Amino acid sequence: MVGLGSMGKFGSIVKEGLDQVIFVAKLFCGLHVTNTYLCSIALSYGPSMLPTISLDNSLLLVEKMTTHFGKFGHGDIVLVRSPENPRKVITKRLTGMEGDSISYLVDPKNSDRSETIVVPRGHVWVQGDNIYASNDSRHFGPVPYGLLEGRVFWRIWPPKSFGTLGKTD
Repeated sequence: MVGLGSMGKFGSIVKEGLDQVIFVAKLFCGLHVTNTYLCSIALSYGPSMLPTISLDNSLLLVEKMTTHFGKFGHGDIVLVRSPENPRKVITKRLTGMEGDSISYLVDPKNSDRSETIVVPRGHVWVQGDNIYASNDSRHFGPVPYGLLEGRVFWRIWPPKSFGTLGKTD
């Protein structure tokens, strides 16, 4: 037969365990909300954003509030879900908003031929800072607002480049 004293101790252990599970669940919910709606960390690599973002792996802070309120502007560095490969997120500079007339070099490595396009409603135009090595709107066209995932505002890594990533004029 189990004494009342041992049930009290068992109940205390169960309550403490349940409290820990609830704390961890709240922590994960908070992290999910923060990562989805407020701010997250992104890894950027490759030559498309040279010289702004280096070739090596750069850790960037991305704020997500801009996405929800549609407050992007010309010159913002943004994370975009790739229109060509939805599993991939790319880092580009926003160079045109809906209604803007954009003139761009079609193949800057091989010719001076340019084209002009008016960005359709509900879309933006994104380009890498390094036009010679960037797969961007010049290749896949205007990007729907729904593919914008956030605005990059701070570089965390590498340490020599720590600091804000502002707009360009």
